[in-house]
Amino acid sequence: MRLRTEWRWRRQVGSCCRAMVENGRTGKTVAKKETGEKPICQNKRARINYFIDETYEAGIALVGTEVKALRDGRANLKDSYALIKEGELFLYDVHISPYSHGNRENHNPLRVRKLLMHRQEIKRLYGKSQERGLALIPLRMYFRNGKIKVEIGIGRGKKLYDKREDIKLKEDRRAMERGMRAKNREG
Repeated sequence: MRLRTEWRWRRQVGSCCRAMVENGRTGKTVAKKETGEKPICQNKRARINYFIDETYEAGIALVGTEVKALRDGRANLKDSYALIKEGELFLYDVHISPYSHGNRENHNPLRVRKLLMHRQEIKRLYGKSQERGLALIPLRMYFRNGKIKVEIGIGRGKKLYDKREDIKLKEDRRAMERGMRAKNREG
């Protein structure tokens, strides 16, 4: 008996083209979805206050009203951090505002949330976070293929003179760009 290949055509979101991919397990051909990322929020202060060495992507365990509030973009990563306790990774001080149409079962805005990563990645993060001066900082939160992801960075705190140096470099870069624009306008 011969197996037939099943064709499924799905319309891509935001695109009029259709892509077909061979599924390795079943041998069936299915439509390939675009891997678009929709940003929810960023921790802009993290790059100012820390040197970010490495970044990791983690899933996050949420309740229903939190997901709905995140779809509205109602989250704040300012002053948040991650810790490893008993072999699990947790996210602290992330403020997800209560869902506007939620009832009495609405979530607590500042509750501790569990991050989902592979055990080997958590062990690697634990080893690096135990070094002096390193911290786990959430950098941004975004949707990827309908799932909410958090980007975690391993950061070393900046001293005041490091921050001043960065500000001076930015100002010099802006001044050079202004000069180039003025030169281009004249000539």
